[in-house]
Amino acid sequence: MRLAFMGSPDFSVPALRALHEAGHEIAAVYAQPPKPAGRGQRETPCPVHRAALELGLPVRTPARVKRDAAEHAAFAALDLDVAVVAAYGLILPKPMLDAPRRGCLNIHASLLPRWRGAGPIQAAILTGDSQTGITIMQMEEGLDTGPMLLAEATPIGPRSTTPELHDALAEIGARLILRALEENPAATPQPEDGVTYAPKLAKADGRLDWTQPAVALDRRIRALTPWPGCFFQAGEEVVRVHAAEPVAGAGTPGALLAPDVVACGDGALRLLRLQRPGRAAMAAADLLRGYSLPAQLT
Repeated sequence: MRLAFMGSPDFSVPALRALHEAGHEIAAVYAQPPKPAGRGQRETPCPVHRAALELGLPVRTPARVKRDAAEHAAFAALDLDVAVVAAYGLILPKPMLDAPRRGCLNIHASLLPRWRGAGPIQAAILTGDSQTGITIMQMEEGLDTGPMLLAEATPIGPRSTTPELHDALAEIGARLILRALEENPAATPQPEDGVTYAPKLAKADGRLDWTQPAVALDRRIRALTPWPGCFFQAGEEVVRVHAAEPVAGAGTPGALLAPDVVACGDGALRLLRLQRPGRAAMAAADLLRGYSLPAQLT
């Protein structure tokens, strides 16, 4: 099948590789433009761009496509059977959605209509969902509103983290998109009930509010690590929390109950892995041998 693949982050790479290995003709790979990264701020291609180059596939990196008539024409000229989209990062306008003969299929990291939007994996963990999954969706102009072709669920365990769930869902997505292309299943409209939205995350979302229950803060850390990351104020320093676990305990929210245990609005949180400014992350027990947290965290 002649197709275009449109994606940018690590999540998208397994699907691109699966389509290539399955023998589909990938006429073009669309990815976000290279961005400055690292200490030298060198222009760095995104993961999909790098994978496409390894596979010898042509790559296009338009900065925008919504109102670019020339880009719409170039896309139509590819004469595609279908386009596969996985976390591309740009909104496709109607001329591009309609150009491939079978339209554009999206690999979405939730069980739609739950968690439409930009951060479905993090939202599922933050809210304490017991499962999530992948939905293969026929794209339309609305935000993740299109009819569903296939879906597969996977459990969210009590200690699941975003990186673990991300990798599991990426593999499911790669497998499901091959099925969708081969089987061409009938499209099913999304239910009108149960719609939720996962907003785009910001750095401020990682601040730990000690008045919240310990179980909620634990979910936040598991959901928002590695990005945007969770943190608290310890005197003049901002300390990042890479791992923690809820434990029994009570006290004024933010008060230290032990060198590595902080009172929360309900219960307490044991700090397992921390990072001070300008230093590497390390086990909290090791860090606290030579550094003491203040008696009250904010």
